[in-house]
Amino acid sequence: MTSAVALAVPDVTRHDLRFTGTAGEYFRLWIVNVALTLVTLGIYLPWARVRTRQYFYGHTWLDGQNFEYRANPAALLRGYVLVGALFVLYSFAMQRELYWLGFPLLLLYVVLYPWLVWRSLRFQAANTFHRGLNFSFNGTAGESYVAYGAANLASSIAGIFALPWAWFMQRQYQVKGLGYGQARGHFRGDVAPFYMIGLTSLGLSVAGGVIALLLGGVVAAAWSTLSGELNTGTGDLWERVSPTTFAVFAVVAYVSFLLLYVVAWQYVRGATMRYVLNNAELGGVVRSGATFSPWALVWLSVTNSLAQVVTLGLATPWAAVRRTRFVLGGVHVRTITDLDHFRGQVQLPGTALGEAATELLDIQVGF
Repeated sequence: MTSAVALAVPDVTRHDLRFTGTAGEYFRLWIVNVALTLVTLGIYLPWARVRTRQYFYGHTWLDGQNFEYRANPAALLRGYVLVGALFVLYSFAMQRELYWLGFPLLLLYVVLYPWLVWRSLRFQAANTFHRGLNFSFNGTAGESYVAYGAANLASSIAGIFALPWAWFMQRQYQVKGLGYGQARGHFRGDVAPFYMIGLTSLGLSVAGGVIALLLGGVVAAAWSTLSGELNTGTGDLWERVSPTTFAVFAVVAYVSFLLLYVVAWQYVRGATMRYVLNNAELGGVVRSGATFSPWALVWLSVTNSLAQVVTLGLATPWAAVRRTRFVLGGVHVRTITDLDHFRGQVQLPGTALGEAATELLDIQVGF
């Protein structure tokens, strides 16, 4: 009996993801992309986006095979032109106070937002290949209007009380819609951990606000003491503080709060990514997992941002490679079947309009 049960337990194989890109190699690609985008007044942007993704996908390896990205830049260009033209028209209308034109365009964007997300996920999946077989996204537009329409509306009204639920609905939608061959995605997570992530982030934000005010006050006090700008008298403290000292306080407090806000948001991204990866599976035979620390990812993100600021953006390739290597170095998949056994129909790429909108409008729908 025991031997029969043992024979029924499938063998589990673990495959660690590996990233082989280098900062120097990507810098050469990045600088050419930036130069050509500037020279062509933005026309080259779709080609730059595709080349960047091809580099990062091509240097990501799983079980001896790298990923591929096969999007058509010309198809993206048409979407970029349309979305870019509408955005310029909206900006022009609002600057000239042509609200009869600006508000309908804004309303159009709000109404189309879930549809654009849906189209983008389909486009990204269909153009992502591994072992010669592309992924697919089988979620529907109606489900997107629930996850990215109703959920976002609820979070905008109820704030922190509904925002974690929106995160849960959106990640569940992404994972459940994912397909590879005939396998379909399944999300085993629950909404409660998203609320824990949200509460932790809220605590960081509140603590960040207090620390920012205290730090601003300490620096301003030190400045006023060293410069002798604290006026003496019997009036209120704020009446005796010079404009320069108050400016120092405001700048230090603002920068400190901004930095701690970045820390809180990066924690949300890192913790959410890890939780989703630890609860996603394909077809009941492939499960992903993540071992990286969200706090380590926060530190990496903050130091990356500081390096980019100090180098006036020249450290961007180094930061991108550093982050990718860290994240993928802590990601693996466990399978009970050979990855070569996946079979399925090729998914057609569809329109690039949604992908263009997510790129230009910075909609976060990472695939």
